[in-house]
Amino acid sequence: MSSAFLLHMVLHVVVPVAIAWVFYRSIFKRASLLLLAGILIDLDHLLANPIVDPNRCSVGYHLLHQYWLIPVYGLLVIFPRTRLVGIGLGIHIVLDYIDCL
Repeated sequence: MSSAFLLHMVLHVVVPVAIAWVFYRSIFKRASLLLLAGILIDLDHLLANPIVDPNRCSVGYHLLHQYWLIPVYGLLVIFPRTRLVGIGLGIHIVLDYIDCL
């Protein structure tokens, strides 16, 4: 496992928790869990062969990482009940896209 891949995986946890700490401290635990729920879209990796390929760009390749879904994830941010999940999904996509560069 490369250090870049390890950093990528760590950021998928650290960034959502940091955002929960900075912006949602009064509901930190709940916010952290909802923001971390963005990681669940990585379940679509189970449909790929190989499941994990550090050299593959996830955005546009995996089922739940499609470009047309990104605006849908953005719409979740508009509604208070789904806002934290939408932010978590957005963070996940941005981190995956950065990894593609």
